[in-house]
Amino acid sequence: MNQRIVILGFMACGKTTVGQELARQLNSQFVDLDSFINERERRSPAEIITQDGESAFRELETLALCDVLQDKNARVIALGGGTWTIPANRTLVALHDCASIWLDAPFELCWERITASQTIRPLAPDRKTASLKYKSRRRDYALAERTIVLSTTDAAETLAEQILRETS
Repeated sequence: MNQRIVILGFMACGKTTVGQELARQLNSQFVDLDSFINERERRSPAEIITQDGESAFRELETLALCDVLQDKNARVIALGGGTWTIPANRTLVALHDCASIWLDAPFELCWERITASQTIRPLAPDRKTASLKYKSRRRDYALAERTIVLSTTDAAETLAEQILRETS
């Protein structure tokens, strides 16, 4: 398989975990866009959003995505939860001939993981805000080439295998 894979979905749906497993199964390089931004900017996405605002973060995110896509060795890329909602980012992914995979996890699963995590999420400070954001992003997520519907019992290995089957 030569096509690169971009994994998208709501925050805490499992993009990084599944992406890492997929890259392991493919014996290829994995890039988490949020981690890439953190290393490059020396601040987390949450810090950037809190200090500079979401629009400033989205600009940095698009520049980072462009740089990651230039690296042909990055075979599996996990986007941030809002990356796919920006039309220019969807265009970048399409121009680089990447398969886009939406991990469609139920809100309850995402919320459970958000609240259990130590990660600060300024765009989901409470359940109501997170739920509204989840609902508002679904239309954009549905523009992905393929959708993998998750349940609460899916293992990363199983999901990675499913992605491989559907992109082969």
